[in-house]
Amino acid sequence: MKPFLVLLLSSVSVLAFPVFAELSKGELAPDFNAQAALDGREFTYSLRESLAKGPVVIYFYPAAYTGGCNIQARTFAVKAEHFADAGASVIGVSLDGIERLKDFSADPEYCGGKVPVASDQSGEIATAYGVGINATYKDQPVAQLKNSRGEMIGHDMTDRTTFVVAPDGRIAATIANVSPKENVERALEVVEGLRDKP
Repeated sequence: MKPFLVLLLSSVSVLAFPVFAELSKGELAPDFNAQAALDGREFTYSLRESLAKGPVVIYFYPAAYTGGCNIQARTFAVKAEHFADAGASVIGVSLDGIERLKDFSADPEYCGGKVPVASDQSGEIATAYGVGINATYKDQPVAQLKNSRGEMIGHDMTDRTTFVVAPDGRIAATIANVSPKENVERALEVVEGLRDKP
């Protein structure tokens, strides 16, 4: 079976409210804390703390160790210095559990220790941002499909949607329905535009 993307799982503290569509430009980004991993090490990620340092790119992806998600993670890792030069940080979010994310965050083929990933196992963060969560893929239960390591995915998957959040906490851009690589490129264009604003 073909691998596919899944969101990072997490113990999450979310300031959530009912959302019926993806958040769009100008809306306030819901604050959240979540279990996350960087280079194999677990930590508690705080959106509020990250925004105090500059813009934040929050990218929701279907699942670690699946085709498009592997490409997207690798592209973010390769471009990590470009995002940092623009004053922005990046956090990936999926419904994956933290143990799988610890591996994914350190894997030199994917996140390579350069991009942290957070676990949204309950789906609360995705729901707060209006990101779709899907139980099936090509008419098959997502949880029963296998990832590129031959493991059962074991959870639903979110839509691939990226939000660029400005330091004031408002959405600067919502990026969806594009390829994994283009998703990264568009996010970089947005943060570079924020840097260049007078």
